[in-house]
Amino acid sequence: MAKPEKAASDLHYIHQRVRKKEADYQTYRFTRRQNDILKTFFDLAQEFDSLQDFYRICVAVPNLYLDLQVRLYLLDINTDRFELVCDSLKGLLPEPSPAPPYLEPRKSPYEHGDSYLVPIARKHYDSEDTPVRFLQGRLLGMLEVSPQGEMTAADYFFFGKYTNRIAHNLHNRRLVQQNIRHLEFINNLVMDIEHNVIIPNMYFRHLFNQLRKNLDRLAGLVEELPPAGEPPPAGQNVRTRLLELQAEFAENHRQLLDHHVNTSLFLESLFRRDHFKEGHLVLKTRLCSVGSEIIRPQLENYQKRFELYGIEVEHPTGMEVEIYLTVDIGLLSQVYANLFSNGVKYAEEITRKDGSRRKALAYGWEFYPDFFGPGMSGIKFNVFTTGRHLRQAELSRIFEDGFRGANASGSSGTGHGLSFIKQVVEIHGGRVGCEPVEEGNNFFFVLPVPPPLATVEAANPDHA
Repeated sequence: MAKPEKAASDLHYIHQRVRKKEADYQTYRFTRRQNDILKTFFDLAQEFDSLQDFYRICVAVPNLYLDLQVRLYLLDINTDRFELVCDSLKGLLPEPSPAPPYLEPRKSPYEHGDSYLVPIARKHYDSEDTPVRFLQGRLLGMLEVSPQGEMTAADYFFFGKYTNRIAHNLHNRRLVQQNIRHLEFINNLVMDIEHNVIIPNMYFRHLFNQLRKNLDRLAGLVEELPPAGEPPPAGQNVRTRLLELQAEFAENHRQLLDHHVNTSLFLESLFRRDHFKEGHLVLKTRLCSVGSEIIRPQLENYQKRFELYGIEVEHPTGMEVEIYLTVDIGLLSQVYANLFSNGVKYAEEITRKDGSRRKALAYGWEFYPDFFGPGMSGIKFNVFTTGRHLRQAELSRIFEDGFRGANASGSSGTGHGLSFIKQVVEIHGGRVGCEPVEEGNNFFFVLPVPPPLATVEAANPDHA
């Protein structure tokens, strides 16, 4: 809480600013119509919440009051290029279009032909909490007004004040939207952590139970042992049983170690500081073998569960050829963990045409030339499970967050796993999908491949 003398000092400063503004407005000498423009803009900016409506207000107010054509250009912070977003004749553009060549990032207004172009720039003060991305440049856009006609120096001054108000509102709205997106991301990340770390981490309980059972068996063997120096009872091969128990302890240790490594990988990839700082998943990529560093470790991690549920894992031919891609190993490993976890839950036994029974999961990859466009090839990674085909209505929504298909009614889950897969694949520049195939459903994702690999695969297309 501010001290009384500090509060008094602050209030005195505010009084000074009020008097200064009063004097400024006397010198501005705005016409009644210009004052009405500013008041209308302020009132409507308060009334409408969306950025799209705000863009319309920016061009519509001076257009209707002054019978001028007005265009709103905004600076794309990713490309540092101006884009036309709204026009008083055409309205809001469905997609921003490139600005004309004469539009330049200037600090002061300038003329071009019969157009007057005014910078939309923030004032020279920011709070310490203002995100870095908004401190890198104060120029937010440009307002183009035409035809100039009989515009005077006073009109030019007025438009400078008008764009100041646009800049202030635009900056604040962007901050609000950024904060909303940041909160939404954190909420989703919490779900990711619960779905991919906390729930799978319960598997540790199963591993500890297995370890406990083996310890109890060891205790039983110890009780059966005769006193020191006496031979074991006839017919009891304690050595054989101890060797069996030793092998099981070694397996317990291996599973615990593998699960710990896997959990640590997932924790690192989800709890990165950059995720929380930027408000979106930030990739930490390196060149890796997708087969040996991502698919096989996850397959081994789920092998016991596949065996427990009677699911046969069918290994593809051609997987001995390694695929090297630059990806985020931790996040892409979670993609496969989610797909294999769904396989455990939803794989169903089917009756084949020859009358035999099959309950299986299969995986693999295949090369797709020009999948992302001419010269932009992709690799399609597949995870297939036997069972009833998903319906068409389900296929169109299966990757939506919270959606669960009809076959999920008897299984626990949140419907978040496939949404997470879609998010991770798309930030890698890929696409996801699901397709009914013979005897079941195939979930897949396609990742772009670098040109050298695409060239090699085009010459050797049979690695599928």
